[in-house]
Formats: sequence, C-alpha cells, structure tokens
Amino acid sequence: MIEKQQMNRRKFLSYLGTGAAALAAASAGLGSLEGKASAASKTADHLFGFNTNRVTGFFEPIEPSDADQLILPNGFSYDVVAAYDDVINQAGEKFGQGADYNAFFPLEGSDTRGLLVTNHEYTNIFLHGPIGDKMTPTQIHNELYYQGMSVTEVYQDNSGTWKLDTKSKYARRINGFTKFELTGPAKNSKAVGNVSAVTGTFANCSGGVTLWNTVMSCEENFGETAAYASLNDTHYGWVVEIDPFDSKFLRKHTALGRFNHENTAMGIAKDGRVVVYMGDDKKDACVYKFVSKGKYDAAKGRRNSDLLSEGTLYVANLKGGQWAEVSIDAVKKVLNNDKFKAPSGVKGTKEELLQKFQTQGDVVTNCHEAALLVGGTPTDRPEDVEISPFDNTVFICHTNNDNHGNIHGHITRIFETDNDLGSTSFDFEIFAAGGRQSGFSSPDNLAFDSNGHLWVVTDISSSSLNKGVYTSFKNNGLFVIPTSGPSQGDALQFASGPKECEMTGPFFTPDERTLFLSIQHPGENTTDASKPTSMWPHRKGDKIPREAVVAIRGFKLG
Repeated sequence: MIEKQQMNRRKFLSYLGTGAAALAAASAGLGSLEGKASAASKTADHLFGFNTNRVTGFFEPIEPSDADQLILPNGFSYDVVAAYDDVINQAGEKFGQGADYNAFFPLEGSDTRGLLVTNHEYTNIFLHGPIGDKMTPTQIHNELYYQGMSVTEVYQDNSGTWKLDTKSKYARRINGFTKFELTGPAKNSKAVGNVSAVTGTFANCSGGVTLWNTVMSCEENFGETAAYASLNDTHYGWVVEIDPFDSKFLRKHTALGRFNHENTAMGIAKDGRVVVYMGDDKKDACVYKFVSKGKYDAAKGRRNSDLLSEGTLYVANLKGGQWAEVSIDAVKKVLNNDKFKAPSGVKGTKEELLQKFQTQGDVVTNCHEAALLVGGTPTDRPEDVEISPFDNTVFICHTNNDNHGNIHGHITRIFETDNDLGSTSFDFEIFAAGGRQSGFSSPDNLAFDSNGHLWVVTDISSSSLNKGVYTSFKNNGLFVIPTSGPSQGDALQFASGPKECEMTGPFFTPDERTLFLSIQHPGENTTDASKPTSMWPHRKGDKIPREAVVAIRGFKLG
C-alpha cells in the first residue's frame, strides 16, 4: 500500500504521472524528475542519467541563521583569501569592493596555486561615507577605482591555509580607468559615439570562463556610476573579456548586446558554433543567447575570441518555445507592420522607433527594447544562467519579481530541441521554486559539482532579510540541490552568510577540495559608518565590515 511507504517528493511526483508533475513540482520546490518534461533523464537514480567518476563529499545540512558569521557544516572551515582594500601586488594596488564572481585558473596544473579572478560590482558607505546630490572628485575616483575586477595569485600553504601571493607577476586591477577595445556591430557606430575603444569597466556582476580559458565579466547596473562620473553610458552594459595571464588582452563584445548583464554561459552547438547564454538582471527583462557565425577550433586558442564579434543574437520567447532573432531586419519587420503597437516596456511612437533603430549597432546598444519588439518574454529578473555539463540542459535563476507576485523566485530548466545548443526552439520546466516548501528564496548564482549537484546562492534583498514572508529563511545562504541519491531534489543548506550580505561567485578548484565564494556587502543597511550593522569578517583592528573572497575547505572526494 502506498500509504505505508515513506513518501518523499520524488516518489510523490512519480505517483502523479506526467500530466500533473510540473505543477506539483513547482509547489514542492523541485523540477519534474519523471516523464516527458525530463526526456533527457535516462535512469531513475540520477537526474542526468549516469554516474560520474568523482563525487564531492556530502555534509550534514545546517539550519538558517541570523548571526553575523559565515556558518558552515561540521567538518568545514574557511580562509579569508582577499578582502576589500587588501594590497594585492608589489605596486600597491588594492582589492576592490563589492566582491562578486570568481574564477580559478591553475598555475602549471596545480590545484593549490593559481590565479583568482574576482569581479567588483559596486561601492558603499564604507568607502565613500555620506554622498550628497553628487559625488566629489575624490568619491568619483574611488568609485571608478574600487569597481571592476581583480586578478590575484592565491596558494595553499603547508598548513592548508589559502593566502594571497602579493609578489605575483600576474596580480593586477582592471577598473574604471582601464582601456578596452570594442568588437562587433557597435564598434565605430553612431550608437556609441563612433568610437572603437572605451575607457573603464564597472558594475561587474557575474561572469563565465570561455572555451579558450579567458574570463567574461558582465557589466550590470552601470547607470548610476556612469551618471556620477559624467560618462557616456553607451560605453557600459557590455560583456567584457580579459585574459588573466595577459594584461594587454581587454575587449568588450558588442554583438552580445548591451543590457544589465548578470553572467555568461558558453557551450558549443552541434555544428561547432559557439553559443553564449545570458540573463538581464532586472524586472520584466529577457533571457538571451548568442550563436557565432564561425565555428570553434580548439587549436586556435584565444584567437577564437574573434567568434564573438559576428553571429546572431536571440531572445527567448517562452510562450512559443522559440529563440527570436534580435536583428535590425527583425526589428524593422515589426515596426513596419501596419498593425504595430509598442509592447509594454518600449517607449516611443512608430516613427521615433524607426529613427532609433537603423543599424545592428543601434539594436545591440538598445538591446532590451529591441528584444521586446521582436517578441522576447519579460521574466522575473533572470540572473545566473548555466549549461549543465552532463546533458546540455540550461538552468536559469529567476530571482524574483513582486510585480508578478513571484516573491521567492524559481530556477527554470531549458531543453533545447534535439539537445542542440544552436537550436532555435526549446521546451522548459520549473526545476525548483523558492518558498517555505523548499527552504530557500531568491536564487541568484549557480554552479555544478562533478556529480551534477546544483549549488545555489540566494539574494534576498538586505531590506527584506528576516522580515515578513522572508523571516523563516533568515540570512542569505548557499544551498545544494542533489540530483541523485535519497535527497534528490531537496534543497540542503550548506552555508549561512553574515548580516545583510549575499554570497556570490561559487567556484570550485579542479579537484573540488576548495570552494571559492564571495561575501558581498555585509552590513549593507548601515547608515552611519561608525555604527556598522555587521563587522564580518571580524578581523583584528577593523572598524568596518569588509567584503571578501573566502576559500572553503573540508570537502572529501569519493
């Protein structure tokens, strides 16, 4: 009898059958693990259909916490590797503020020494103090200096502790004063002021690693800094590419569109073209992918970067399961229709829009509006996008959108037609839904471990933490959703962050013995810098909290 068996969520779904599975999954907090919606699944014991040859050691989940500490399961510890204002090299350059995305690049194949690339998203009161109607020249300089990116060399000493090597020849800052080459259709276009190069990167949120071992960094909420510094805002909001090992390789790829970029996820279509998935982190914004014109050639190494200069930009139409071209031809076709009516989110008359969109440079520079014109689906803050390394399904964090009543967000899983990342059609499911039933709210960044388990950090806004419907979640956390074993589909809490922080940029070393993680904006709600609401990481002598990257240790491999 069914009622005499122990009933877990996965069994519950299997009893329901495929017709009701998706709806039940959304309310239960996990994806449809049975039936047609998960056609990519091949066996009952693993969501991706096979076992892998290395397993990240498991843990005893922790309870939510509102303490001003980074709390981990028993057996795990962390080192503060680099914190805001730490010196990173012999030139005296300082680690930036607003630590976000991380990527680790081994040196000479080492799992214990390598280059760590970290994004710096924005600054706060602990740098500037109070800000009036406009920033002072010193505040503007610091705003541009402390955002951007840091390249640091990190290593694990004989005691197992991770540290900075400030003597590194690679360590450097990339920020609002760094020169970048433009590539793609907006280069030399009227839309960006007829320039081929621009100065500065800031508002660097998440990112991604390319197939040729460079880093993509994404400019997100760039408008305020550009305004404070009186900069041309069309020079920002792009995807940046840097080479950690070469300080002269600095590009902004305009073919990938200009919007509030969260991250990039790169893969290969069946025919060899490069595919880049991206989210636009704001309410009622869209999900994109770029497919290169040319094909990837591993032998060309970094020269493959040129593939990002020419190709087709698409936006997801979720209702139709189609990738719609975001091109000047597609935009003009819509605008020239006798029955044209501007969709919500697009301002201007037909004549004004025809004047605005005349070239592909105009389209990529004003990408959000162009995407809505061609049928892109407005969604609920699409943040991190990741391609499963096991089955080519695509996972998207929709953090939340109270305009739509989506308070706790969800994770969408896309199935490309024929399992081809270059396809122009797809199906999708709600893989996990935030809320009391799942134990997490407002998913943000994603990472996979070698067993296919999904690691998820959350981004409940600091003003909402420990209040109202967010009370039960307490501080923001790091969760693991297993894709195999008895806990498959359950969100297990691995870490709880200090007060008013979000944890960002989870990234494993190749041997998975260390997880790098950023602790961003602890004490964010502070209004008087002399009375901070957090003091994490509680370093001796500090009078303010410091955003930092930590290295989490304690993983055991099976």
